[in-house]
This record gives sequence, structure tokens and C-alpha cells, in this order.
Amino acid sequence: MAVIPVALAGRAYDVVIEEGLLGRFAEAAAPFLKGYGAARPVPFVADTNTHRLFASGIDAHLAEHGLAADWFVVEPGEDAKTWGVLEKLCDWLLASGVTRKDHVFALGGGVVGDLVGFACAITKRGCGFVQLPTTLLAQVDSSVGGKTAINTRAGKNLIGAFHQPSLVLIDPMVLGTLPEREMRAGYAEVLKYGLLGDAVFFSWLETNGNKVLRRDPAALEHAIATSIAMKARIVAEDERETEDRRALLNLGHTFGHALEAETGFSDRLLHGEAVALGMVLAAKYSARRGEISAADAALATEAIAAAGLPARLTDLDLTCDGAALVDHMRHDKKAEGTTLPFLLLRALGEAYVARDVNLPDIAAFLDGELAG
Repeated sequence: MAVIPVALAGRAYDVVIEEGLLGRFAEAAAPFLKGYGAARPVPFVADTNTHRLFASGIDAHLAEHGLAADWFVVEPGEDAKTWGVLEKLCDWLLASGVTRKDHVFALGGGVVGDLVGFACAITKRGCGFVQLPTTLLAQVDSSVGGKTAINTRAGKNLIGAFHQPSLVLIDPMVLGTLPEREMRAGYAEVLKYGLLGDAVFFSWLETNGNKVLRRDPAALEHAIATSIAMKARIVAEDERETEDRRALLNLGHTFGHALEAETGFSDRLLHGEAVALGMVLAAKYSARRGEISAADAALATEAIAAAGLPARLTDLDLTCDGAALVDHMRHDKKAEGTTLPFLLLRALGEAYVARDVNLPDIAAFLDGELAG
């Protein structure tokens, strides 16, 4: 078991990582179940897949503690992160009588966590929530740090709030139900931590990445705990991304979000896959600027390709040009006036924020990558 504190002033919380934790979460979350009982059920939000896999076990576990669950179930995928679903969820929370002292339980991947966190941020000006992430991507990234949001026509995650969970409970065993493609997509975020700030961890992943993907218990717990520990440190230093420190966590995301937008935020390109390809592009563009060697860019590309993740822009069969992708980037949350900071690499394991990137040059670079 690993317990990693997220040390925020006045609202610190723990991330607990332990095999089998979902089957005994009521003990770990006992302080956040106060006020609930058989007559006042615990509000749970899940998508249809997660509900099918885990709801019966959770219902039985709660019953052992004299509790019951009330379920709000959404469709899987990014289509759940909309104004319409958010409105229905907030109405459901209000109808259930949720108070500012209550906690809502988010069971699922990043979509469920983002949606629930945002709903809890705005319902009665803020109620609590507990994250029970069931995908690798959510376990190592989106469940920690308090970024919550929905998508709009203008782009991904542009409407949201910073709202920290009260507790994050991670059970690596639930990843046994995760499809291989989703597992690889989550692994992209694990690689991100090595590339952005820990060359030793990146080297460890080069050797042990296959064990993580095979769900080897020891390797998986080490990868999750190392990723979360790094994110916790960065979030504690720059919670609301007002300085460059937290922005490092966006390595691969500026390119990646543009690719997601171009593919319609659909299953054609999962978020983790977009981030993986975005990191390849960030490494190659860093080499184009002379900041890392072509050999280092190739190492990053090879690590991503070895995990079965997209590593070439031509893999997506896009019909757009580089300028169209840059147009998507102009809606990025990190945009500052007429400029857009990019996360680039000075070395493998050392990312930085570049504020001197020329967008026409990015478009030209992307045209070259699209041409193969």
C-alpha cells in the first residue's frame, strides 16, 4: 500500500493506492460517508460500463455497513462531458438533498471524474467528492489535482473549475477489466511523467513498461505511485497553473488536444493516444529547434511506439493541413492573448515552457509530419 499526500494549504488530501481497495473502500472513506444511511443513500456517479462491472459489489459492500447507493449513470466517452449532462447531474444532486458537507463518489475514468468534480464545484457553491478512478489514465493523472471541466463546441475542457477531491482511492486490481487499448492510452500519461521531469523513471519504463502494460502488480503500483507523487509535488507548488510549474503536466497536450478536436473528440483517437502522439511531436519539434538531439527525439518516439501507441501523424489519416491544427490550438486554455506557450524538451526528463514559438512555424512543421 502507498499513501501519497497532496499538500495543499488548508485542504490537503490523501491518495491511497492498494490492491483490493475498491472492495473495502467504505472503511477508507468512512469520514466522508457520515450523514448517509439506509434511508439516505450515498450518491454514486458512474458510466454504464463501470456501473455494470462494479455496482453490485459496491451495493453489497455498502449494505454490510448499513448503507445504500443511489446511482447516476452516464454514457461512456467524452459525450458525457456536456452542458446537458451536467445540468441533469446537478438537478439529480439537488433532488437528492446533497449538502455542502456531503460527498459524492465518482467511480470511473477521467470523464466521470471531470464531470462529477465540476458538478460538485458549482452545486450549492461547492460540495465534496471522492475519486474512485478505474482507468490507468485517471489513476495516474486526472483524479488528482482538482482540474474539472466539460467540453464545448469551442474545444475540450474550456468550461470548468479547480475543485480538489477530498480523497482519492486507487485500486490497481480494477485495471484487470480495462481493455488493452484503454490501458495503453493510460500508459501514455505514465510515460509523460518520465519525459517531463524524471529521466530515471523514463529509463525504468524503458525496461519495465511491458510489465506495467501486462498489469504486473509490483510494476503497476510503482508506476502509479511514482506518477502520482510527481503530480502531487507539482500541484502543491502551483495548484491553479498560474506559473509555469504546473503547466509542465501539459506535455503533449497542446498538440494532442488539436488532434482530438480534428478527430471530433471521438473514439477514433483516445485522449491518452492523443497525448502520446503530442509528446512525439513535442520531442520532434524540440529537436527541430536544436534543444534536444534527433537521437533523443527518436528515443521518446520509440518508447511510445513500443507501448503500441500512435507515434506518427500519418497513422491518423487526417485530411487537414498544419494550419488547421494550429487553428484548433488557438482555443487552448493556455493561450495568452495572441501567444500560445508550448511544452517542449531541453532533455529527456526535462520539460520547459517555451513562449517564443512561432505558430506559422508549427504549421509548417506539422505539414511535414502529415506528409510523412
